[in-house]
Formats: sequence, structure tokens, C-alpha cells
Amino acid sequence: MNFNFKPLNEKLFKNFSRLVFEQSGIYLTDEKKELLNARLGKRLRKCGFDSFESYYDYVVNDKSGEEIIQLLDSVSTNFTSFFREKGHFDYLSATVLPELIKNAAAQHKLSFWSAACSSGEEPYTLAIVLNDFFANKPGWKCSVLATDLSTKVLNIAQNGVYDRNRIASLSPEILRQNFRKGTGKSSGYVKVKDHLRDMITFQRFNLMHRFTWPEPFQVIFCRNVMIYFNKKTQEELVAKFYRCLQPGGYLFIGHSESLSAIKHSFSRVAPTAYQK
Repeated sequence: MNFNFKPLNEKLFKNFSRLVFEQSGIYLTDEKKELLNARLGKRLRKCGFDSFESYYDYVVNDKSGEEIIQLLDSVSTNFTSFFREKGHFDYLSATVLPELIKNAAAQHKLSFWSAACSSGEEPYTLAIVLNDFFANKPGWKCSVLATDLSTKVLNIAQNGVYDRNRIASLSPEILRQNFRKGTGKSSGYVKVKDHLRDMITFQRFNLMHRFTWPEPFQVIFCRNVMIYFNKKTQEELVAKFYRCLQPGGYLFIGHSESLSAIKHSFSRVAPTAYQK
């Protein structure tokens, strides 16, 4: 089959952009046309489509909903690393956690949400910090919900296996406590230890959907996601985060993001850290 299909035309770009926005909240500006052309082109070649038009027709008529997931996987940007934007985790340990355990002393239970967990480095970092903080505080139960739109990166996160280059910046002590070195065919890789994995529940979730979590969270991380949303979508999402946090709970956003341009009910307590 000839895979030298014509590039995205303006009409199809608008159609795909509208579909992506409706399904995920991701706003593709005109400057993203070439990016979308390249990323969807890979999907077309893999699935054997001969044009963007035929692929679009297939996606919108796919009753199973499986192909829209693949489309969103292709569009999503998933850059992350362990202890990315380390200042957040330092602030969590020094300020947030001591405050939270005072307020939750009766329950001895804390709940966290990594709302765009990508390939898992953020929730595993969170689990490392929590495990270290509570090492000498027996009786506390901490749980981390880790969600993402992309099934591809969620599979990586659930497996918890990483190339050793991904953990090169971590201290020998953190590595010893939290990772197992691979041997044989797995040489050059590490695997997250069970005490971290057991703290985390991974789940595909679309942030545009209604939040139906049974209990409020104490801390939400949603970092470097809202930069892909327009102002209205940002306001709606931040309002939903506010409602599913307990009073006094915290929201962390990315260092390239700000809530200053939107209406919200949070109080800013540190750079890109907000409290209900």
C-alpha cells in the first residue's frame, strides 16, 4: 500500500483539533498543525490508512471508542522524570506533610492524586517521599491515585520498569531502598520495589470527565498539563480540583503554569503551590 498520503489540509486539521478538544480538553493551535501531521501520520502508517480523511472517518464512526484512545495517545506529550521540579517535593516534606498529619491525626490516613502521571515517575517520586517521611511514624496509611489519559504511558507506569538512564540523577541511597537492578536480559534496567507499587493505584482517566471520587484528597499534583488547555477549560478544571480537595488541601501545578489569569478560589502559598 502507498503510504505517501497527502498532508493534513486545513479542514481536516480543524476537524481533528475539534475532536481532540472535545475528547480531552487539549487545545491545538494552528502552530500545532505540523506536529499533528507527523504524529497522526505514524498512526496511519501503522494501521494501513491511505489518507487522513479515511482515518478521521474511522475514528468518528468507531463504536468501540478504542481508536479515539489511540488518537489521543498519539497527540499527548508525555515528558517527565523522577523528582522533576524538586522544589515541590521539598515543600511537601518540609511544610505540607507536617501540617497534614496534625489535621488528620485521628484518621491516620492521607490520600494523594497524581492527576497526569504519564509514565509513572511523578507518583513513584511521591511514594518515595511519603515512604521516607513516614518511616518513623508507624500507623499511617498513604495512598496515591495515579491517572493519565494515555494508555501507552500508563502501561509503562504500571510495569514500573525503567532504563537506568532514567534514574541516573537519583542518590545511591534512594536507588538501594526503592529499585531492584535487572539481570540477564533485563540488565541495564531497574524495577520499582513493591513497597512503592503497593501505595499506588493506576487508572486511565480523562480530566474533562466528571470527578466522582468517593473521598476528598489531601494533595493533588497536576503539573504541566494546563498549558495545553484554553482559559475556560483551565478554570473548569481548577474548580473541579478545588471541590475534590478537603479543606486545607493542596494543589501543585507546573512551574511553567500559573493560576493568576483565571478565576479560582485557592490561596497561593508557594510558587505554583495552592491551598484550599
